[in-house]
Amino acid sequence: MRPFYLIVGIVSVILGVIGAALPIMPTVPFLILAAFCFARSNPVWEQKLLDHPKWGPQLRDWRERRAISRRSKILAITAMTVGAVFTWYTLGAPYVYISIAILVISGTWIATRNE
Repeated sequence: MRPFYLIVGIVSVILGVIGAALPIMPTVPFLILAAFCFARSNPVWEQKLLDHPKWGPQLRDWRERRAISRRSKILAITAMTVGAVFTWYTLGAPYVYISIAILVISGTWIATRNE
């Protein structure tokens, strides 16, 4: 199972990096998944994620308290909303529906987490 967790962890980090650049994709949920997978496959990489100056505190908050800060919630939902509006203006239907689905599902999940 270690190779499976390692592959999923690497893919999650890649998606998290993409999410940091694209407003429609969240970053931290992918990094949470990566930390989970690396804990089971490569503890050194897990520790690097937890020690990261920007993302580490959010990952530790999640791990210790299952919490997302209010600032992070607002930024994530705002970025996804901007992405959905951008998709509407640039691609229109039916692609905007994918953006809206991501916003509704991810945004609801993010908004209902502890602070």
